[in-house]
Amino acid sequence: MPVPCGKMNRSEERGSKPSHHQAICIADHSSHATEAPGEALRFHEDARGAQVHLDEVGCIARRCATFHDGIVFSQRPVWPGERVALRVLRQEGGWCGGLRVGFTRLDPARVSAPCLPPFVCPDLELQSPTWASLLPEGCVRAGSIVCFWVNRRGWLYAKVNAGRPLLLRKDVLMGAPLWAVMDVYGTTKAIELLDPATPMVPGEEAVPDLKGTSGEECVICFHHAANTRLVPCGHSHFCSSCAQRVFRDTAKCPVCRWQIEEVALGTGECS
Repeated sequence: MPVPCGKMNRSEERGSKPSHHQAICIADHSSHATEAPGEALRFHEDARGAQVHLDEVGCIARRCATFHDGIVFSQRPVWPGERVALRVLRQEGGWCGGLRVGFTRLDPARVSAPCLPPFVCPDLELQSPTWASLLPEGCVRAGSIVCFWVNRRGWLYAKVNAGRPLLLRKDVLMGAPLWAVMDVYGTTKAIELLDPATPMVPGEEAVPDLKGTSGEECVICFHHAANTRLVPCGHSHFCSSCAQRVFRDTAKCPVCRWQIEEVALGTGECS
């Protein structure tokens, strides 16, 4: 039987009093998820946004209407370094922004689905210990394969198709079980969980830090070389043309959404 709305945020994890304006409904379950670590990932069948429809095996999540209420979780915790792989099945025009991915300490077996907020960023992040990020705008299309993971240092990475890994966040709190969380948001209409061992999923490779690597391809146009750096966040996965267009149109980094103050060349000189 559900209990009244409880409160859970990062301050609560540290033992301090939670904020009174941040709340999420938690169902009264006596046990946490105990799925075998080797079991293939699928979507949790009960903890999902109001607009999400799952297929019979729990591998495909579709958002039925509007652009929000598309939050889904993995059915079991994900280990540090374990890849969560998915394919974008369908895109829908007319919206701004797209797929969000990340991790949460919120056990979906204890979540009362009607109380899920419409957005993972920032709503679920404010209501619970959750760390998520949108993927760079323009680099995820129908048919794209996305892998994301968190390492033991708490760094959240994502990789699209055969591109280089992108460092999305460096603040995931480790030391407790983490479930994968995805938001089928905006232009992203449907996603399918994949087995990371299948040949269609990009393999592992060395993970770079925030600085671009010589010869890296722009993650927006996939044509020109990445030769710029966004200030102050430091992300450098973009060619000068795409970086200037983003600066002109939104002035927000496509990776972390920080405000862009200037676009710098790879040498550090401002353009």
